[in-house]
Amino acid sequence: MIRVLLAEDQGMMRSALALLLGMEEDIEVVAQVGAGDEIVDAALNSRPDVALLDIELPGISGIDAAAALREECPECRVLILTTFGRPGYLRRAMEAGAVGFLVKDGPVEDLAEAVRQALRGETVIDPALAAAALSAGPSPLTTREADVLRASVDGATVADIASKLHLSESTVRNYLSGAIGKTGTRNRMEAVREARQRGWL
Repeated sequence: MIRVLLAEDQGMMRSALALLLGMEEDIEVVAQVGAGDEIVDAALNSRPDVALLDIELPGISGIDAAAALREECPECRVLILTTFGRPGYLRRAMEAGAVGFLVKDGPVEDLAEAVRQALRGETVIDPALAAAALSAGPSPLTTREADVLRASVDGATVADIASKLHLSESTVRNYLSGAIGKTGTRNRMEAVREARQRGWL
């Protein structure tokens, strides 16, 4: 049996996926969680062969959880299952150690087969998304520019961001200016929106 951990924040979707995967003769869902910061503990307790992770989760993202699993449970193979087929997300997921990236609107048979392929050590990526990721190139944002944009998400002031990231206000302004320039936008809220749309945050 292939042991699967499922991380999805929407309860109905999580239950449906668990039910559908459980109908496969060779797959058993051994753990289900609704938040990113529950993934590693659940994996350490249930020892799954494959983890199916959504990207946008409470706590930490599925991509950050994939990186944590690579450290804590290196034998567990990670598949990202998301609504958002963004090239930037795909690139970041693979850098974090995921072996596959699937979009939720595919048939369940493809998902079950992807779980089997992951266990066999194969990489599973939607071909159209892979092509888009290659043509899009890597994120132009530096780590600090991305940090500052993330801290701007809830409309935080420059002073708030400076305090949170232990930077001076002028440094925060410089990073914001750089991020706005690189995203081709007019202000930081537009920059956040554009960076998210491209999967850079």
